[in-house]
Amino acid sequence: MKLVVEIIDARDLIPRDGEGSTSPYVEVEFDNQLIRTKTIPKNLNPIWDQKLLFNYNPATNYHHHFIEVSVYNERRPIPGRNFLGRARIPCANVVKKGEELYQCIPLEKKSFFSVVRGEIGLKIYISSHSSDPPSIIPDKTSSRVADDSIALIENKGRSIEISCSDHTEKVPENRSESTLQFQKHQVMQQQARPVLRKRSGGIIQPQANPQDRRSYDDDDFEVKEANPQWLDEGRGWMRGERAVAPLDLVEQTFYLYVRVVKAKDLPSSSVTGGCDPYVEVKLGNYKGRTRHVERRTSPEWNQVFSFSKERIQSSILEVFVKEKETAGRDEYLGRVVFDLNEIPTRIPPDSPMAPQWYRLEDRRSEGKLRGEIMVSVWMGTQADEAFTDAWHADAASVYGDGVLSIRSKVYVSPKLWYLRVNVIEAQDVVPNDRHRLPEVFVKAQLGQQILRTPISTTPTANPLWNEDLIFVAAEPFEENIVLTVEDQVHPSKDDVLGRLALPLTAIDKRLDHRPVQSRWFSLDKFGFGDNKFSSRIHLRICLEGGYHVLDESTMYISDQRPTAKQLWKPPVGILEIGILGAQGLLPMKMKDGRGSTDAYCVAKYGQKWVRTRTILDNFNPRWNEQYTWEVYDPCTVITLGVFDNCHLGNEKSGAGRDSRIGKVRIRLSTLEAHRVYTNSHPLLVLHPTGLKKMGEIRIAVRFTTLSLAQTISVYAQPLLPKMHYYHPFTVNQLDALRYQAMNIVAARLGRAEPPLRKEVVEWMLDVDSHMWSMRRSKANFFRVMSLVSSLISIDRWFRNVCEWKNPITSVLVHVLFLILVWYPELILPTMFLYAFLVGLWNYRLRPRHPPRMDTKLSWAEAANPDELDEEFDTFPTSKQQDIVRMRYDRLRSVAGRIQTVVGDVATQGERLHSVLSWRDPRATSLFVVFCLCAAVTLYATPVRVVILASGLYVLRHPKFRSKLPSAPGNFFKRLPAKTDSML
Repeated sequence: MKLVVEIIDARDLIPRDGEGSTSPYVEVEFDNQLIRTKTIPKNLNPIWDQKLLFNYNPATNYHHHFIEVSVYNERRPIPGRNFLGRARIPCANVVKKGEELYQCIPLEKKSFFSVVRGEIGLKIYISSHSSDPPSIIPDKTSSRVADDSIALIENKGRSIEISCSDHTEKVPENRSESTLQFQKHQVMQQQARPVLRKRSGGIIQPQANPQDRRSYDDDDFEVKEANPQWLDEGRGWMRGERAVAPLDLVEQTFYLYVRVVKAKDLPSSSVTGGCDPYVEVKLGNYKGRTRHVERRTSPEWNQVFSFSKERIQSSILEVFVKEKETAGRDEYLGRVVFDLNEIPTRIPPDSPMAPQWYRLEDRRSEGKLRGEIMVSVWMGTQADEAFTDAWHADAASVYGDGVLSIRSKVYVSPKLWYLRVNVIEAQDVVPNDRHRLPEVFVKAQLGQQILRTPISTTPTANPLWNEDLIFVAAEPFEENIVLTVEDQVHPSKDDVLGRLALPLTAIDKRLDHRPVQSRWFSLDKFGFGDNKFSSRIHLRICLEGGYHVLDESTMYISDQRPTAKQLWKPPVGILEIGILGAQGLLPMKMKDGRGSTDAYCVAKYGQKWVRTRTILDNFNPRWNEQYTWEVYDPCTVITLGVFDNCHLGNEKSGAGRDSRIGKVRIRLSTLEAHRVYTNSHPLLVLHPTGLKKMGEIRIAVRFTTLSLAQTISVYAQPLLPKMHYYHPFTVNQLDALRYQAMNIVAARLGRAEPPLRKEVVEWMLDVDSHMWSMRRSKANFFRVMSLVSSLISIDRWFRNVCEWKNPITSVLVHVLFLILVWYPELILPTMFLYAFLVGLWNYRLRPRHPPRMDTKLSWAEAANPDELDEEFDTFPTSKQQDIVRMRYDRLRSVAGRIQTVVGDVATQGERLHSVLSWRDPRATSLFVVFCLCAAVTLYATPVRVVILASGLYVLRHPKFRSKLPSAPGNFFKRLPAKTDSML
């Protein structure tokens, strides 16, 4: 493939030869290749009409490259040149052959002191090398037109001379220009050594071979640096300043927006007598249509159409008004034409563009027709308010409900509460069978959640339970809590003795651990009888506002605030995520006989979910969308997942499930404040057939702290709200409540428009993280073994010291031992000083990138097919034999708990190891400063005083103890572990 740059002409150049004229030529540089045109003598409006060909590799991503076109004046007779102007064309705007358009580009300055005017006309397109004449395509190092290297001298006599260092060739006058260029290319290829580029300032060394590029393997699972070129151009925050652009973490992409508001005074149809109008917006090969409005001459649409500036292939925009006919062709009512060069640009926070009335014209623009249409047209970016709801030209193949499913949206999780129902007792419970003692229990139901108390141990008419039943409720409270008092007549039969339905809006809310007032409620009677009274039940019921309702694993928690807003503390920082794009995605489904991927990205942090726009049929999608969250705790995790959209309107409703492409987790505490991390993260998914890399996602992350003091104080606070420690839940309760919370969140987000699918929500919340997996169990086991191995290494080293394997080391250990025995007060200061020095030494080895998914740590590469088949088996199992199924499920349940315990043990050890590893810069800084202060304090304090104070503190009376964890314990629980890197 070749990149063809046709240099057509230039206009109104500035004179540079001292005689009111100039002798211009053009140099074009692309991808380390530089070619020049011929020189036009004494002409301020030169015409070259010359093609320049460059090597073009379709497999290379040129989206952030530029084609630099520079115009120079060739000085004569003294060799040299003067700068006349330049133009930089993004490679993303290059089209294929047949789609090119002639464009006039104003010349720009190279520096502040340059004097430039005029414009240059050219065409740029991609073509195969066989369809265009050959041209000079030298390397950048050997192609700089210097005064003593390569000179193309105009034909003033009988021949043209081509000089290339020590090689000179005479070319006949009648030789064609293409043959001349081809021979020049051959002369340069024969040159064995690179030619130095000489300029007025001296000689510049030749550059490296442009073909010598690093090739990345598909099995490369490392996090890579991804610094797009646009980050270095005009970005103030890259130089220590905050930029004022609304989207400074993503590439600013321009779109042409067309808002069709309404029309008036449209003519009636000659056939039907009415008018069923619709509007068609046409830009080149793209066409978008509004809905048609029946029987109205003044319809309203208020629809927005969007066209990417990169794909604009026409210089005019046409807005047609047509009438929909039941048979035959639609009737033409008129049109409005816009010149794209006259369209204004609008960038938020500018106010929206005001629509205007335009009179309809006929096809030839020879006269006005009856009727007017209100339209607004502007050039904007992806930060425009109309971007989300606009009809995008690159998604023209989507129709029906699929149009909504491809738009970018922001979702908010419902506000969740814990509902505590304390069933105390009941009175006057009369069974249907008076000849037996009742076996009474209470069953409570909230939506799909059903819980029951044990059977009362007092088989009388006044049973006693005093049991807590915990539910998850979501605002707005649309359901009632239904309690039924039932009598277990038979293990398979229960009689309902009474019923109570309470609306959640009438239930008290509490913010702390103080108990609420209990109340008696009358039960609605069930069955038949001649009772003149009703039974009663004694309840203490409340909505808990002091807890945080867990809908995600505590290892990857993104929000730790209590439910009640009155207990929230001010935010400590701002998290900004720029979702740039993905690279090398694999085909996820078949479309028209070929592989295709319609990718979108979902990010979840706190209660806010975001979903990017779906990029259709693209393995390298570019989203360039930026989102912001408030951070209340830096020790939290943001999760990003990439999915393939299977609901584009051409499938049966609900027939498909959005496929998983990959997931990335980033812990905020591992990020340095005010620094932009722009990385390419691998997308890894574990399939029943094994581990598979699905591509890479490029994201830009910035964590900004609002107050350093508040951020540091968070490390000494409990991980969860206080109610979790005053009245903790059991492990079984937490598992059940988290499962119910995930179901509620998935159901609520599935009711949005467009819906966030259940399979997406469940995967983002790790719904199956508690399931048994031989692979995870192995991974956790080897995590523990890696921690124990350090103790084994210390033991081996001590044995070597005792055995005098290294005499020098043994002597030093003996000297240190004698010093510490003689001066025992130096033991603790030496330990803390050593920890302080190790922390300083490890600072230079601190991680430079956010943590990644570690395939070796997760034991994903070594998992055998049988283990993967077991991991992806359903629960309950889908295997044969009922007895095997029961035993297998029980084994998996028990093993899953063991797996969790082993993982928790490994996490504690990894947190201890991360104290001095600078994985969390703020935590390590606090600990290093503490070690220095402790070393100085213990050095000046007698050791007996320290031991006495420590012993008295440990043995202190319970009155002086608090139920909340201590500050050192809270600090330790907030330290990062390797759980963030596990699949």
